[in-house]
Amino acid sequence: MHTLRLLTLAGGLALAAPTAAQQTTGTKADPAMLAKIKDEGLNRSKVMETAFYLTDVCGPRLAGSDGLARANQWTQKQLTSWGLANAAIEPWGTFGRGWDIEKSYVAMTAPYYHTLVGAPKAWTPSTSGVVKKQVAVVKAAAEADLDKYKGQLRDKIVVLEVVNPPKLTFEADARRYTDEELKKLADYAPGTPATSPAAADAERVAALRARAALRTKLSDMLLTEGAAAVLSSRGGSDGTFFTSNGASYAADAKPVLPELEMAPEDQLRLIRLAEAGIPVEVELETRTRFQTQDLQGYNVVAEIPGTDRKLKSEVVMLGGHLDSWHAATGATDNAAGCAVMMEAVRILKAAGVQPRRTIRIALWGAEEQGLHGSRGYVKNHFADPATMKLLPEHEKLAAYFNLDNGAGKIRGIYAQGNEAVVPIFQDWLKPFADLGATTVTLRNTGGTDHLSFDAVGLPGFQFIQDPLDYGTRTHHTNMDTYERLPADDLKQASVIVASFVYQAAMRDQKLPRKPLPAAKPEQRM
Repeated sequence: MHTLRLLTLAGGLALAAPTAAQQTTGTKADPAMLAKIKDEGLNRSKVMETAFYLTDVCGPRLAGSDGLARANQWTQKQLTSWGLANAAIEPWGTFGRGWDIEKSYVAMTAPYYHTLVGAPKAWTPSTSGVVKKQVAVVKAAAEADLDKYKGQLRDKIVVLEVVNPPKLTFEADARRYTDEELKKLADYAPGTPATSPAAADAERVAALRARAALRTKLSDMLLTEGAAAVLSSRGGSDGTFFTSNGASYAADAKPVLPELEMAPEDQLRLIRLAEAGIPVEVELETRTRFQTQDLQGYNVVAEIPGTDRKLKSEVVMLGGHLDSWHAATGATDNAAGCAVMMEAVRILKAAGVQPRRTIRIALWGAEEQGLHGSRGYVKNHFADPATMKLLPEHEKLAAYFNLDNGAGKIRGIYAQGNEAVVPIFQDWLKPFADLGATTVTLRNTGGTDHLSFDAVGLPGFQFIQDPLDYGTRTHHTNMDTYERLPADDLKQASVIVASFVYQAAMRDQKLPRKPLPAAKPEQRM
């Protein structure tokens, strides 16, 4: 706390007078208010308390689940308690069946007893009570490989090959961006390769599609052959496993077998024993529940109303996705982003900000299944990317800021190819050089909800965050828990987001826009 107060004092001094860039970029931001935002966010933060409720109290928040419904209700109530207006749980469109886990248990019972680490894949059915069966290992690299298993799998628990087995490594799970990496981002010029050549990307996408098609064929065969259940793994290490959906959430989804995703170490042991000719028996029970009464999907929205007579009808938005996967509590993906965005608007209210434009927070649903919440919101409020027919609100959006790259502190922002915003963002970051945020890159970044805005020509941006152990340990895994949230990183991020939102709400003009994109009838993001 003592260190944070010193940083706040330094930040206050740095904000004492408007810079030349501020004077030329049309801002009406008060330097004293920016200092107040920094002080409130660093010294009286509520971000970890918010993160606790989103993770430990609300629990896993799979799209359509009871946990997401709890989170929707809690965030609406909390935002209202902080003084935000028009807090609502707003439907974005039809999603499909909700799904919850009521019971999950799996253990090896022969050649000896040992508890195994795993969880049901999303939208898979329950077992018929306790299932205790011999295992059969199935390995298939191509559809032709499936033929040799026909007639051998009835009443068996099928153990699939581990595609990404753990490997010994001397690299740390967590890391921060180096100065060299940040400089490379800052120096990026449009038209140069980003992270990988297009040919390599195309090859990777083709391989993923081929693997998905083979998995569909395999699932159909296992069901036809009368297997009892499936154990699978997408990789991981040290007891960590990655999770996903094992069936469609559509109301008319075709049937599949009960399936659990496993820690690869446990699954590999089962495979080694079975391949050595040692009989292996597994006992498991899953009880899952489908929700079919309400097929709607929802976002949570709330506002700080604007005060300028001419500009209050314009909106600055900030958000992150509230839904998560189900094997943990979705702490870094994306309770962290939602807690930061909620903390940002709490800071603005506590600091007494009177924004010229309206500030609107949105906590999205069903991002993990394809950005559905934000895409539905954009389609309902701004434009349909399939037709590019603009709605009246399209003209009123000043900017959208997103946070969804884990729990690391903000190091800068992706300008998403929008050259005109670069000097503006560079100026807005200057007060936060002491907190490690300095980089503006023209690079695009993908995979999250700012893309829904960018797809219809609206200025949508994602912040650059230190990766920490997001890609190695927490992203879509059973280890994505509250313990992975560094408090100082989230406080820093909250202050920077609050400052960006405040600055955007106070500018004379909306943030510059890129040219409108062409309609994309079959767009996939």
